Amino acid sequence: VQLQASGGGLVQAGASLSLSCAASGRTFGNYGMGWFRQAPGKEREFVAAISRSGSSTGSQGSVMGRFTISRDNAKNTVYLQMNSLKPDDTAVYYCAANYARYERIYTTARDYDYWGQGTLVTVSS
Repeated sequence: VQLQASGGGLVQAGASLSLSCAASGRTFGNYGMGWFRQAPGKEREFVAAISRSGSSTGSQGSVMGRFTISRDNAKNTVYLQMNSLKPDDTAVYYCAANYARYERIYTTARDYDYWGQGTLVTVSS
């Protein structure tokens, strides 16, 4: 499956951004989806994930209540709505797909089979 992330940009602290990740090449509904991010000089970290049907979601503690992951299987797209952005959210954001045997979320990078190219989010203070 090919993944194309978009929607990054430069915003001020407190602003919102919506990232999109369009998938092609396979049956999108067979894949669990996730968002990860990598800040300069840091390791890639989990941000949020959603199950194949969208019935289950999860996110890491630092973004809980601010970021929302969703998906539209008819449009082969997963979204990450980011509100109340902070400078610490500055990173390259990657979407990833996991050929999911189970209806659950996956929160580690090694669980994912396919990765998009990343989109840069910069939050100024």
